[in-house]
Amino acid sequence: MAEPVLQTHQLTKVYRHPFFAWKIRARAVTGLDLRVERGEVFGLLGPNGSGKSTTIKMLLGLLFPSGGEAAVFGRRPTEVAIKARIGFLPEESYLYRFLDAGETLDFFGRLFGLPARERRRRADMLLDMVGLARERERPLAEFSKGMARRVGLATCLINDPELVILDEPTTGLDPLGTREVKDLILDLKRKGKTVLLSSHLLSDVEDVCAGVSILYGGRSRAEGRLEDLLRQEDRAQITARMDGATARDAVAFLRERLGPEADIALQPPAERLEHYFLRIVREAQAQRADTSG
Repeated sequence: MAEPVLQTHQLTKVYRHPFFAWKIRARAVTGLDLRVERGEVFGLLGPNGSGKSTTIKMLLGLLFPSGGEAAVFGRRPTEVAIKARIGFLPEESYLYRFLDAGETLDFFGRLFGLPARERRRRADMLLDMVGLARERERPLAEFSKGMARRVGLATCLINDPELVILDEPTTGLDPLGTREVKDLILDLKRKGKTVLLSSHLLSDVEDVCAGVSILYGGRSRAEGRLEDLLRQEDRAQITARMDGATARDAVAFLRERLGPEADIALQPPAERLEHYFLRIVREAQAQRADTSG
């Protein structure tokens, strides 16, 4: 079996009192076991304070674990050599507000030692990808939170990383921007990238992740492939195009087979709100409706 891109064994982080080392202030992560394979989109789920960001910081070597082990590309997270293979989008995008979008990407490209021509090429490509090509020379101080989030996403991809770690990537984005980010994550997967997505927005994770770990109180409460975790073995769903009379006949047949107490509901399928919203907006775009957005 190929070596996983990310792996933890009983990873633990305990915050102790600064003056009384024996006194524990908080257990942020306790006994966490994770395994993320190459080319996988894996989701870290959990409410605020569940240990997601602390786990990511230990995987990046920004925090030292109190116990257990973590490996990234089979090496310790603190090794400098693996940093060039990782792209990271933190929960808050800390950017220089007096630089413009192009200068920001050029700055991050310099940190990775990219040649000038390569920096320019990748900056143009990434700004177009996140929908900010026309805002290249606009100072970040004038950007909305959603626009700054898009720039942050571009910066974490400037080095063409093998592993992309995203901490709440859709924060501050409208539904269109959220959909674009999810499409980008799926595109990264198609290119063979490995993505670790931390989020408390369940719809984001459900749309892009194959495997998940649900954290609460610093512990993993459930882990596995999403389709296995959500499958209801004692139920079946049938989708077919039919008229009302045929549907009622089908329900009557099922009641005859399963008994009068069977839990059978007859209702038309509903479109997801996200899909409905995007369809309405795209129809307006096709009609060239006026907008300041």
